[in-house]
Amino acid sequence: MPHPSLAQLAHRPWPLPDRDWTWRQSWCDLLFAHWPVDVVTLARLVPQGLTVQQFEGTSWVGVVPFRMSGVMRRPLPDLPGVSAFPELNVRLYVERDGKPGVWFLSLDATNPLAVWAARRFFHLPYHRARMSLVREDGSVTYSSTRPGAHFAATYRPTSGVYRAEPGSLEHWLTERYCLYAQAPDGSLLRNDVHHEPWPLQRADARIERNTMLSCHGLAMHGAPALLHFAGRVDVVVWDAERVG
Repeated sequence: MPHPSLAQLAHRPWPLPDRDWTWRQSWCDLLFAHWPVDVVTLARLVPQGLTVQQFEGTSWVGVVPFRMSGVMRRPLPDLPGVSAFPELNVRLYVERDGKPGVWFLSLDATNPLAVWAARRFFHLPYHRARMSLVREDGSVTYSSTRPGAHFAATYRPTSGVYRAEPGSLEHWLTERYCLYAQAPDGSLLRNDVHHEPWPLQRADARIERNTMLSCHGLAMHGAPALLHFAGRVDVVVWDAERVG
């Protein structure tokens, strides 16, 4: 799997960590579906020490279905049946110490080993779900289901590839280079990530079922306000460090 160029750093908001990255993965056939949400509603869903961010007075929640490939710890090779699987996450946009990142409300995956490893090493709220992803005629048909949380949609890109303009909402939503989690002892953790700028495309989606927001107490109705597609981005991840 190709790794993102560590020489391309101009788009990063802060320098790379001064240690080696430890995990690699690719995110493929990805849909960003976003809804605006009042910041007060979202603030109760993040731990103390993180600030829910706003863009021009509005906070956002994202539902992101995609396909993982090439998932493995450095320097091991891909393993059949382990390194590739569908994933679906629900994410908020937060900040700590001037570093904007992502806070996950939930992450669903089919792979039981991946679920275990992510909970064990990253302290992320992964759940095992029954999932499928089928690509046909330029569209992706996606489904995920577990008790209380369901998603089914067909989506496709509707434009050529472009990079989000710095300062725009779509740049603010997508160009984030760390994730936050909470250790069992309550301390906050931050994992740096690196990839090239997102190869975004505008998108169309027919969402047939979505309880991924209501299962977190978010009463969202109607279609997403924003949709973006990305075909693939190659990613490296660093081990977590404690913050604060």
